[in-house]
Amino acid sequence: MRIGEIAALIGVTPRAVRHYHHLGLLPEPGRRANGYREYGVRDAVLLARIRRLTELGLGLDEVRDVLADDAGRELVEVLEELDEDLARQEAVVRERRARLAELLAEARAGRLPAEGPVSPELSGLLAGLGEVPDSPMAAKDREILVLLDSVVPAEERARLMELVGRAASGAGEVYGRLDGLSGAAAGDPRVTEAARMPAACLPDGIGTELPVEGSGGLAGVFFGDLSPGQAAAVRLAMRLVRERKEGRR
Repeated sequence: MRIGEIAALIGVTPRAVRHYHHLGLLPEPGRRANGYREYGVRDAVLLARIRRLTELGLGLDEVRDVLADDAGRELVEVLEELDEDLARQEAVVRERRARLAELLAEARAGRLPAEGPVSPELSGLLAGLGEVPDSPMAAKDREILVLLDSVVPAEERARLMELVGRAASGAGEVYGRLDGLSGAAAGDPRVTEAARMPAACLPDGIGTELPVEGSGGLAGVFFGDLSPGQAAAVRLAMRLVRERKEGRR
């Protein structure tokens, strides 16, 4: 048989056969006088086995290990590992489908936020906050919450969202003060007063949870498009919260 014939017989492509030769999975057969490879029954049996093993999900390195052990002991071990891996994949798929079902239910009921899909914790928080106020700072706060929802570990997310929810009271006036600092310098006399209001309504934990220093990472995103005056007010508010917390110890 020529390469095209054995490939068609087994149900693979000639390119795959050449790749198996290159990897050493399928030994090179002898060649005819005209230089063409000549495949026999033994080659077809081995090629069929390679195809069956790859269809089971084995990688080519694993196939090589199986083929190297004629007694079949390695095959049992590899198939057990494959079964465990498939079980893990099934668990991940079930979890994702369960979350998708929740999102579909929220979407059909008109409760899915515009920023979705988001975690159930943030979805509940955004629903409690209601419509976004007509405020650039409020819109930015909402964007930061969506970002934090993506990067904060799941085990910490609920606590952070609970802290943010507690800070939501009085947010409208806070946003107004901070919006008023748009274009303001860091030394603007309104900075101190604008910082005292959010500091008064922010829970102690917020002062240590949110980034306030640095120009990269979350801090860079958080302060990136704030005016110097707005950034100074937010940093001062966080510092006041931390000082208040330390004073209670």
